[in-house]
Amino acid sequence: MISSQMHISGIAITLLRKPIKNLYLRVSPPDGRVSLSAPLAVEEALLQAFVAKRLAWIKKQQAHCQASPPRPPVQQLISGEELVLFGAPYRLVVVERYGRHEIIIENNTAYLLIRPGTTLKNRLKVVHDWYLTELKQRIQGHLDHWQPILRVQVREWRVRRMKTRWGSCNLGQKRIWLSLHLAIKPPDCLEYVVVHELIHLLERYHNKRFYGLLDQFLPDWQGRRKLLNL
Repeated sequence: MISSQMHISGIAITLLRKPIKNLYLRVSPPDGRVSLSAPLAVEEALLQAFVAKRLAWIKKQQAHCQASPPRPPVQQLISGEELVLFGAPYRLVVVERYGRHEIIIENNTAYLLIRPGTTLKNRLKVVHDWYLTELKQRIQGHLDHWQPILRVQVREWRVRRMKTRWGSCNLGQKRIWLSLHLAIKPPDCLEYVVVHELIHLLERYHNKRFYGLLDQFLPDWQGRRKLLNL
């Protein structure tokens, strides 16, 4: 295999020449890196033309990668690790004692109170439930604020783990889903996603009208989106 770099319309592309018959273009998460696998003998001019015809597709896939929640790091949930809640880091201290499992925040410390011998699976469940509770409270506050302003009303909203989106909206059912991963993002990010999904109740597609409504009601939405995807 021979590896080199191409640049087309400002997009860096890793060219991998292999003993194959066809061309394979890939955009890989999480950062949207582009690679092109090509037969050994194909001229570079033909490869550039092949990629140029697919620039719109490449940019769409890169935008999709940027809009996808990153996979959270695997944690052991032991003292000294870090828990992040709405963009604020807390030093984790595990306290084993008998009683109800819970997490208590004091200053810059998150105390994970668990019974002795609690497994990692159950520790993760405690953290999951804590994130879910905190996130639901914030979401409800944003809905109470923004639904009257936008003159929309959701019939149902839920939080779940979402691998490829921060949120989604079912226009017909007037239902929105929001990613559990928003619990670790700064508060402005959560508000942006809530408003984004509520505006889909007014406009289904990401078109000029949709972004015009975002500009009208949340003028700094582009900065919030950048912060969300950091």
